[in-house]
Amino acid sequence: MDLTKEEQSILDGEFGEGAQKAIELIVALGKIYGADGLVDITSAHLSGASYKTIGDGGLLYLEDMVNGGAKVTVPSTLNPVGMDRKRWNEMHIKDDFAEKQIRIIDLYGKMGIQTTCSCTPYDGVNVPKLGDHVAWAESSALSYVNSFIGARTNREGGPGALAAAILGKTANYGLHLKENRAPTVVIDADIPDTLFSHSLLGQAVGSVIGGGIPYYRGIKPGMEEGKTMAAAMAAAGAVAMFHVEGVTPEWKDFDVSELEVVHIGKKELDDAYDKLNTADDVQLIAIGCPHLTEKEMHEIASLLKGRKKRRTDVEIWFCTSERVRSKCPEDVRIMEEFGPVLADTCMVVSPIEGTFSRTATNSCKAGNYLPTLCSQKVMCKDIAELLKVVE
Repeated sequence: MDLTKEEQSILDGEFGEGAQKAIELIVALGKIYGADGLVDITSAHLSGASYKTIGDGGLLYLEDMVNGGAKVTVPSTLNPVGMDRKRWNEMHIKDDFAEKQIRIIDLYGKMGIQTTCSCTPYDGVNVPKLGDHVAWAESSALSYVNSFIGARTNREGGPGALAAAILGKTANYGLHLKENRAPTVVIDADIPDTLFSHSLLGQAVGSVIGGGIPYYRGIKPGMEEGKTMAAAMAAAGAVAMFHVEGVTPEWKDFDVSELEVVHIGKKELDDAYDKLNTADDVQLIAIGCPHLTEKEMHEIASLLKGRKKRRTDVEIWFCTSERVRSKCPEDVRIMEEFGPVLADTCMVVSPIEGTFSRTATNSCKAGNYLPTLCSQKVMCKDIAELLKVVE
C-alpha cells in the first residue's frame, strides 16, 4: 500500500497511540483486500455498542482506546445499544447489564462519537452525500447509503469503523471503487406494494444471491421499504449494495443487458415466509428493526387508534431513535396503550433471551437474527396480523 508522509508518520506513532492503533488496523485490512492506499471519509457509523454484543472484552478495548487518547476526526454515530437508557427496567434489564451498558456509551462519547444509538442514522442525523466515502458498520444502514444515497462504504466491522472514524480514512478497496459497484444479477420483482412484502423480497433475494449486487425492476421503494429490504438482504445474504431501477443514483451507470434475470413473486415470498415462521404463539411482539421512522410511527398509531390490547401475557415493544420518539408525542401516546416506545435499542441486541423464548416481529432481518442471537422461536408477519395475536 502507498501511504502519504502524514499517514506514515501516524503509523510510526508520531500522532499518539490511539491514532497509531487505528491506522495499523486500517492498513492491515487494506493489505488483506488489496487496497492501493487510503481514502478520506466524511463520516462513520459504529456497531459494537451493546454490552450483550461486545461483553467485558469489548468494554476493556474501549477503555484502552480512551486511555490512549483516541478521538474521532469525522462525524460519527453509534448503533443501537442493549436497552433504553431511561426505561431499561421495562425491558427486564438487570442492574449489572445496565451499569456496563451506560459505561460503554460514555466511553464512545469520550471519543467524540454522537451517542444517538440508532440503526437508521441516515434518517436526519448522519446523512452522507452522493459520492462520499464513509465507513459504516451497521449492515442495513451501510446497504441503504450505498444503494439509496450513493455514498460508498464497505461492510465494516465495529473495530474497523471505529479505527476509520479516528483516522478519518479507510482503505480504498471493495465498494469504494466504482467498478465493484456493478450489479451482478437482475431481479424482476412482482410483489404487493406493502412494507412487509418488501422485507420478504429482501429475504428471498438475499437467500438466493448471497453476497452479490442485485438490480431490481418492478418496484419503487421509498425510505421505509428501502431500509427493510436492505436489512433483510444483509441478514439473509450479506448483501451490502443493491440497485433499483429509477431509484438508485447509479442505476444508469451499468449495463445489465447480459446479466442473469431472476423472478421473485408470490411463491418465493411464501417460501421465505415459511422458513422464518417457527412459532405458533409468542410472548413478545417487537416492532422496529430497523428503527421506526416518523412515517411509520404515524402509520402504526393510526392502525392502533381505537383498538384494545386484550392479552396481558404478551408484551409489545416499539423500537425507534430518541430523535424520532421526541418528535412524535401523540403517536407515542397512542402506541403506549399497547406497549412501550423504546429509544436507541433493538430487540436483537437486547438480552431478551433471559425473559422470552418466543418473539414476533414484522422484520425479516430480526426473523433471521432472533433464533441465532437471542435463542428465540419466531413469528414473522405483517403488523396488522401481529396485532390480531393480542386482541
